[in-house]
Amino acid sequence: QVHLVESGGGLVQPGGSLRLSCAASGSAYKIGPMEWYRQAPGKQRESVAGISDGGATNYADSVKGRFTISRDTAKNTMYLQMNSLKLEDTAVYYCTSVALITSGWSRFWGQGTQVTVSS
Repeated sequence: QVHLVESGGGLVQPGGSLRLSCAASGSAYKIGPMEWYRQAPGKQRESVAGISDGGATNYADSVKGRFTISRDTAKNTMYLQMNSLKLEDTAVYYCTSVALITSGWSRFWGQGTQVTVSS
C-alpha cells in the first residue's frame, strides 16, 4: 500500500501564493506518475497538473503559467507551487499517484488539503 499525505493548504488572498506538498510512503516498488486534482464545492473533481516519473509535466489550461508541479523522486514527494491565486482556485486539493505494489499497478489518493482564496 501507498500512503499519500498532502500539506501546505490554507487561506490566502487573491494574487497570493501557496506551496502544496504530497509525501508518499509505504511499500511500493515504484512510484509512477503523480497528479494534483481539486474539487470545488458543488463541482466535479478535476485534474490540475501531472508529472511523470521522468519529470514530464502537464497542466490544466486554467492554471498554466500560474502553477508549477515538481517532484523529488528521492524523497517520494511532489509539490505544487501556486502563484497568482484566484478566487476560483478555492477547492480541496488532492494528491494521487500510480504505484507498483505486490498486486500490480494501483492508484492511490490522499485525503486532501483545503485551499481557500478570499479577500
